[in-house]
Amino acid sequence: MNFEPSDRSREFSERLQSFMDARVLPAEPVWQEQVRASAARGEPHCHSPVMEELKEEARSRGLWNLFLPDPDHGPGLSNLDYAPLAEIMGRTRIAAEACNCSAPDTGNMEVLHQFGSPEQKETWLEPLLAGEIRSGFAMTEPGQASSDATNISMRIERDGDEFVLNGRKWWTTGALHPNARILIVMGKTDPDAHVYQQQSMVLVPLDTPGLTILRSLPVFGYHDPEGHGEILFEDVRVPASNLIAGEGQGFLIGQARLGPGRIHHCMRSVGAAERALELLCDRADERETFGEPLSRRANIREWIAESRIDLEMARLLVLKTAWLMDTVGNQHSRTEIAAIKVAVPQMALKIVDRAIQVHGGGGVSDDFPLAYMYAGLRSLRLADGPDEVHKLSVARQELRRQRERRES
Repeated sequence: MNFEPSDRSREFSERLQSFMDARVLPAEPVWQEQVRASAARGEPHCHSPVMEELKEEARSRGLWNLFLPDPDHGPGLSNLDYAPLAEIMGRTRIAAEACNCSAPDTGNMEVLHQFGSPEQKETWLEPLLAGEIRSGFAMTEPGQASSDATNISMRIERDGDEFVLNGRKWWTTGALHPNARILIVMGKTDPDAHVYQQQSMVLVPLDTPGLTILRSLPVFGYHDPEGHGEILFEDVRVPASNLIAGEGQGFLIGQARLGPGRIHHCMRSVGAAERALELLCDRADERETFGEPLSRRANIREWIAESRIDLEMARLLVLKTAWLMDTVGNQHSRTEIAAIKVAVPQMALKIVDRAIQVHGGGGVSDDFPLAYMYAGLRSLRLADGPDEVHKLSVARQELRRQRERRES
């Protein structure tokens, strides 16, 4: 295993860091103020003007669609090459969108790139790759335990040349963004088929009759600009040509989509943890209690040391997973993908929590990015599968490995 960044990855990292220092980080407070001003006008879901400026700048610098390993639509980087770039972008909540590398659009683009028909690619993938529209992924349901995707109850029924959708979804991230135009919706087309062949995925434009966005779900009180929608589907009709890949392929597509999505989340979380540790150290040096800086306190130094150790271990596991995905494929990397999905958010949460404690009351306010970082990372322990499901997967693979060892 060689995790040394390639020359190409190093070059992109330098260019991206330059963009971050010159444009993105200075724009962070501007973006935040524009979002707040929009919310004060009664419009919590907005596309801030400064974001469009950043997107144009990223495009001009060649820092666009970095996530997609396809040289026809971006630089065509490997997972291992992309890891340090995602980490850099993960230091702030606006960088990934500025570079057209933010979820759920990345996962949806990967689905359409891998499984979409030529017509679907032309209609939806091309404008997504160009950053002209946003999208959502509707899988989770309020009435079902979504840790088991086979529980999905949304019905997708064939009626001539159309599919008819009925059901309710929630936590559909991106659905309330002003530029959102399309959803990928997962539901059951054949409840009597094999358990993993009951589900299908269809493309549903957001302006389709019968589709109603009931509300935007807050995360620890935060209403994200792109929104997390609860959506009602009542006799929603779409052309049969909107089916992705074929009937019964929904579960397979979902597994293909979630592998890269999970590692991208973890890569960005490593970056968030790095920034939190920097803020912790800065605050510890700046603040004094009882005549000494906080950084002189033994317990604070222990936090700092443990944070660095935990962060480096998590980063190495992410890099190993990226290397495996590049060399043996996603299917043979599923244990490591599950492992990082558990380990990295927990690591980052621990560091952010320590940073909040060192910041005192300021840490739980919006004067610093820590409170929002905590909310996002805590949500990540549920998104793309809860910790418990991933631990179950790791345990199942470990038991199989140990049994095979004993039998041999």
